[in-house]
Amino acid sequence: MKFATFRLKNNLNQVRIGMVDTNHQKIHEYDENKDLSETGVLHILKLQLDAKPLPRITATHELENVQLLAPIPRPQRNIFCVGKNYYEHAKEFGTSGYDSSTSKPGDEIPKHPIIFTKPPESVIGTGENIVIPQKVSTDIDYEVELTVIIGKGGKGITRQDAFKHVWGYTIINDVTARDWQQRHKQWFLGKSFDTFCPMGPWIVTRDELVDDDISVKCWVNNELRQSSNSKDLIFDVPTLIETISAGITLYPGDIIATGTPAGVGLGFKPPRFLKAGDTVRLEVGGVGVLENKLVSEV
Repeated sequence: MKFATFRLKNNLNQVRIGMVDTNHQKIHEYDENKDLSETGVLHILKLQLDAKPLPRITATHELENVQLLAPIPRPQRNIFCVGKNYYEHAKEFGTSGYDSSTSKPGDEIPKHPIIFTKPPESVIGTGENIVIPQKVSTDIDYEVELTVIIGKGGKGITRQDAFKHVWGYTIINDVTARDWQQRHKQWFLGKSFDTFCPMGPWIVTRDELVDDDISVKCWVNNELRQSSNSKDLIFDVPTLIETISAGITLYPGDIIATGTPAGVGLGFKPPRFLKAGDTVRLEVGGVGVLENKLVSEV
């Protein structure tokens, strides 16, 4: 199933949730009077974890008549992110001059997952603008990422049990200020500017996908820049869940962006960073499309 958070274009005051029918380009709205402006579809996850029925459907809307929001508009805590998790990207990043995690030649491929976070305030939905803070940085890059939504929480989760804790998948664009990432060594600041975490277009429950065969692609202005598959992850989803949960309790609704493949802007000679007016289109097989335009900060 595909669950979305949205507003009606003719009534932007109320945040709603619903089930998406991509075949017929419709969204079936659930009957909920709660404030969903921060939790979004996490309300559905909570009902499922409590073994309660989904709300009744009160209306059906054409997708063209709704404004999709990030499925979790304001995550409960920072998004877990994974660096250098595709072999070719690890090589392109490790030799780019921007990688503070590579200490010597041949050290580009990590031996253990590299984990950093992005704050909830960086999240935006599909169709919203990514803002280039030109007084701060113009070395802005894109990163398409298959993203995991945790269902049942836990600590010390083993690889063997990891998929029991996955509720579904979405897409994240791990937008990055490369100069800040390089300058500050740790990546939090360069990854965390306002609007630097587009997410969406919705959450697809795990039963609809084949976990180890999910395509990930990115276009910039209709030019295909990134194209890979979850088969190519250095550290697969079970490894990431096992690693993070070893010392940190995972909770329902936690988000793990699994890393990006080769083809990011810094990998070109010279680098091809994003500029105002560019459109970045991300597509994850079985999930959908996340698209955002770049604008300059006023």
